[in-house]
Amino acid sequence: MNFHPDLHHRRSIRLQGYDYAQAGAYFVTVCTQNRECLFGEVSNGKMRLNEAGKIVTATWQTLPQRFPSVALDVFVTMPNHIHGILYIVPVGAQFIAPGQFIVSDQSIAPNQENQGVMNQGVMNRGATDQGATDQGAMNRAPTLGDMIRVLKAVSTRQIRQAGQGRFAWQRNYYEHIIRDEASLARIREYIINNPLQWAMDRENPVNMSLHGEA
Repeated sequence: MNFHPDLHHRRSIRLQGYDYAQAGAYFVTVCTQNRECLFGEVSNGKMRLNEAGKIVTATWQTLPQRFPSVALDVFVTMPNHIHGILYIVPVGAQFIAPGQFIVSDQSIAPNQENQGVMNQGVMNRGATDQGATDQGAMNRAPTLGDMIRVLKAVSTRQIRQAGQGRFAWQRNYYEHIIRDEASLARIREYIINNPLQWAMDRENPVNMSLHGEA
């Protein structure tokens, strides 16, 4: 696999002058504060979510309701971070077919190993009252940063209410603009296989000391 996460999602610097409210496909990674493993554990190549991990996954899945300009693709919650692909698309159509942007018509069928930790395909973007409130209150098109801030805020509040009173995300997030179908396919594969690769993952605390991050 030619996808190298160190080359893109480890960078938190936004592209100067880039409009992150414009239509496009984005790969995002968000880590917990100090990369603490708070969302569950990987066992036999499968992610076993705890309550906090389930909250984060559910919060991600609500983004299209909160932001009518958002559609979701594959996603995974790992012990101390999340990976996901989302699309910012023009508001209007009730459904966005993958082929309208850079996604091929081929889809990834969920199976017993990846169901529950990933969103399959692109979701319906039907507006709700909550979505209208979140997006309309801005008086402008929401940016990728706006969406990640909502993801963090909502999940943090719910996780703390569930008993992890000191839970926090890292201050920033990592993003990569997906520019072609080949890149999209590699990133999808990377996300889906992330639990299988956890032992070698740079975000794994066991490996962090090897990279001078302990």
